[in-house]
Amino acid sequence: MNWLSRNAVRIAGAISAVSLALTAASPASAQSAVRDTEIETIIHEWSAPVFTAMGLDPDEVEILLINEADLNAFATRGRIMGLNTGLILRTRNPNELLGVIAHEGAHIKNRHTLRDGAQNAGMQPMLMTMALGALAIAAGAPDAGAVLLGNSQYFGTLSALRYMTHQEGEADSTGARALERAGESGRGLLTFFENFRSQEVFSDARRYPYFRSHPLSSARIENIRRLVSEQSNYGKTDSPERMAQHALIRAKIHAFLDAPNTTLRTYPETDVSLPGRYARAIAWYRDGQTDRALAAVDELLGEQPENPYFWELKGQILFEEGRPGDAIAAHQRSVEILPMAPLLRINLAHALIETQEPARLDQAIDQLKRATALERENSMGWRLLSQAYASKGMEGEARLASAEMYFALGARQQATQFALRARDMLQPGSAEWTRAMDIVFASGATQDDLDDLDRRNQRNRPVIAAPASS
Repeated sequence: MNWLSRNAVRIAGAISAVSLALTAASPASAQSAVRDTEIETIIHEWSAPVFTAMGLDPDEVEILLINEADLNAFATRGRIMGLNTGLILRTRNPNELLGVIAHEGAHIKNRHTLRDGAQNAGMQPMLMTMALGALAIAAGAPDAGAVLLGNSQYFGTLSALRYMTHQEGEADSTGARALERAGESGRGLLTFFENFRSQEVFSDARRYPYFRSHPLSSARIENIRRLVSEQSNYGKTDSPERMAQHALIRAKIHAFLDAPNTTLRTYPETDVSLPGRYARAIAWYRDGQTDRALAAVDELLGEQPENPYFWELKGQILFEEGRPGDAIAAHQRSVEILPMAPLLRINLAHALIETQEPARLDQAIDQLKRATALERENSMGWRLLSQAYASKGMEGEARLASAEMYFALGARQQATQFALRARDMLQPGSAEWTRAMDIVFASGATQDDLDDLDRRNQRNRPVIAAPASS
């Protein structure tokens, strides 16, 4: 599991109507986004047919794992969906998790994330009530005016809540129909909400964040029940393979995010299941028991030698033990098995760079170029590529990679600065020079701006006198 600030800027400021709780906080931050190829792959495999049935392109829906213990999920502009690890851990089976994903995907499909309807729905009556209060005060009724002003937020809240409830009903219906068309049961959508029915009577402060922004009511649950119970796939159950995948996801999240001793209590050595042994290997590694962790991973590899994620874990253990050279073979094997996974290539490149052997830099650069071609917004890949180029003395390419990193993060000013520096160091007309110019223009600069900059630079250059002739 990797900790990366992927799309942090894209998420910030893109809180959608569906996650616009009346007491909402920002859904994610750079510190809370985590990456894990194995978990992401499983969830995307489950979700893709549902997104397709909904009319969405699965490749355009980005699902982020958010390291938050609270039960919450959200959808934002740009077809980004966030799932808190706390929510995943509280789902009892794959179908419940898929039900939540279908619901959030429906918010994207219905474009609930692309307008500020909930805000406007609450703002209009609030402003109207405030205006009436001001008029009452002006008309000589200060007490009545004070009451109206004091209740303005309350009336705005009620209106926004009604708007959000309407959107939730739409998303329930759209999600349930997509599950049916994809051959999935809608039962998980129902049982997930039923499991938290008590949230309906809790005060706002005591509710999980998810149910502040996704208002729950008995009427809503009964509407879902009527809808999904009549569908042909309602009685379909999760396959043993999916149940095993769900258990593995939960075990891996616990192992990486809980304290090691907590994981070892949750998955004691009497638990000989694959998820149990996987979780213990991770817990021992995080607890500094490297030899024990490596032995556990080697045992798993003995059973599944073509599992790229076991090789990835072995490489991660060796790398963080300060043995990057030993980690290379394990990371190389993970890439060979799963060549289209950019994070695995980044792991390999990081190990190659950290050996501090100049002969390995070209291989690292090749891996990072492949990784960033697969995932252009991976800021970690661009940062490492800048480091590798700088180590080779390729300063223009290093600055271009830094520009790409800032551009991926949405930091346009820094991206422009590094792209301009790269432009002056790269061969005019080359692919790299052209890309630097693309970043400059995409960040808002114009050709006139560049011409002005060039003229200023020309004026500021020192004049070197020609040598006197003899």
